Amino acid sequence: MMAEDKKVLVELKNLDLTFNKGKRNANKAINDVSFHIYEGETFGLVGESGSGKTTIGRAILKLYDKDITGGDILFNGTDVRNLKGQELRDFRSQAQMIFQDPQASLNGRLRIKDVVAEGIDVNGLAKDEADRTRQVEELLKLVGLNRDHLTRYPHEFSGGQRQRIGIARALAVKPKFIVADEPISALDVSIQAQVVNLMKDIQAKENLTYLFIAHDLSMVKYISDRIGVMHWGKILEIGTSDQVYNHPIHPYTKSLLSSIPAPDPISERGRTPIVYDPTTELDGQEREMREIEPGHFVFSTEAEAAEYKNNLI
Repeated sequence: MMAEDKKVLVELKNLDLTFNKGKRNANKAINDVSFHIYEGETFGLVGESGSGKTTIGRAILKLYDKDITGGDILFNGTDVRNLKGQELRDFRSQAQMIFQDPQASLNGRLRIKDVVAEGIDVNGLAKDEADRTRQVEELLKLVGLNRDHLTRYPHEFSGGQRQRIGIARALAVKPKFIVADEPISALDVSIQAQVVNLMKDIQAKENLTYLFIAHDLSMVKYISDRIGVMHWGKILEIGTSDQVYNHPIHPYTKSLLSSIPAPDPISERGRTPIVYDPTTELDGQEREMREIEPGHFVFSTEAEAAEYKNNLI
């Protein structure tokens, strides 16, 4: 399917977001960010800590309204910032979040059946107690757990199981879109692949759209259709997972990739991390996202874009 035939579900247009606006400690966390997410795809957002990727995810879910200083956030063509009343409640059920720390995001005082059913209860999605229990059982089955887990508490589960419970809770209201905020970074490496594979399977079954936020480019490449690379509140590169991972263009993307350890000891000894000089972003030259090859955009000046295109040839 061609890009022009796909439906855009989420779109950010020139988004600016500043914490503590007007104060001495004001922090411009998001700076003129634009990208879109097609329905049914996974858009990976990567960058180091403090780059602004989590802030973007929360802004899309209308958690930072008062801090947005410019731009638009569209969901299904409607500006999220204008939603109120029933429209806002409808949006809350269509867009959900999976959190980084499954331990902290689950209420330890509630049994699993009540944790998973939070969205069902708030939105009145169950006809009666039997229907509520049936829905929770189906959700647990979908994430690889069973009805025996209904009456247990979060602390009785492993980290990977708790994240599965978090996924089940997010799915309870039958959302279209999920922001997955570093959902595997708190898990053992052996469990990370299981959770990512589970998310891919559920996406196919439920026709979900993901914004997958992480700092591990290799895992993002595995799950994502397209990837955006962030640094200092800006998007520096956007392309397909193959373009960004195997044919990076921006120096910062190359630096991120060079920091990934190689599994082979011999290759690892020969790996030389590329050091990125962030002062190049502060040289006063005007930069914008420019298309270097079809679907592959890089934050650059005209001269830099011409050089990037020439290098591809």
